[in-house]
Amino acid sequence: MSGSLTAIAIDAILEEHGLTLRQLAALAAVDHEWISHHVAEGLLTPSRHGEEWRFSSATLLRVKRIANIERQFEAIPELAALVADMQEEIDDLRRRLRRAGLE
Repeated sequence: MSGSLTAIAIDAILEEHGLTLRQLAALAAVDHEWISHHVAEGLLTPSRHGEEWRFSSATLLRVKRIANIERQFEAIPELAALVADMQEEIDDLRRRLRRAGLE
């Protein structure tokens, strides 16, 4: 499988099953408490799988961005999440431009 096909397959699996709290923490290099705090504050939104939280690949990217912003700029979680929101919006707009052939 080529690199892009592998990424597509991984994304499909993640979207179907999601990441557990433990998997998300390990992949994003944050601890469980960090994630739980951000969920409690409404900055991350997990889905439910029984009693267990599940997280999408988009949430993994979001966690990495928020954690990086908090570390690099000593930003409070709410500000870091706002910056991550803006980055996500910019990424979405760029995808739209590419699809429309304008970029």
